[in-house]
Amino acid sequence: MKPICMGLDLGSKTCGIAVSDGLGLYAHPVTTILFKSEYYEECLEKLIPIINEHKAEQIILGLPKMMNNDLGPRAQVSLMFKEMLEEVFSGKIILMDERLSTMSSHKSLIKSNKKRKDRKKVIDQVAAVEILQRYLDRGIENG
Repeated sequence: MKPICMGLDLGSKTCGIAVSDGLGLYAHPVTTILFKSEYYEECLEKLIPIINEHKAEQIILGLPKMMNNDLGPRAQVSLMFKEMLEEVFSGKIILMDERLSTMSSHKSLIKSNKKRKDRKKVIDQVAAVEILQRYLDRGIENG
């Protein structure tokens, strides 16, 4: 059995969550946490029980780099959130480049004929699945 990994797509008001299967092959959507804008302490408080419920051993946190590879304001927030996570989570926390994951997620939801209001409800989870799946696929390639 591979460690259970949890993927996070952190936004300014939402955090999409995905979790891996027991074999470490596939990422599955879990939920989206809603929190007050830029209030990451609230996000963390809501996230901890979900981590425990799924017995996550690793967290794969999306790092939204800019197209030129710089770390802009959103990436700085992810780095800060990683530090917050490290204080309450004893497992490994891995930053994963998430460039274009939300755009790619939007495209796949449109292809599946999801209505706009339905896409809004799940886009963060789909982006978290994509972040986590990229990580899992990389492990398979290197394994």
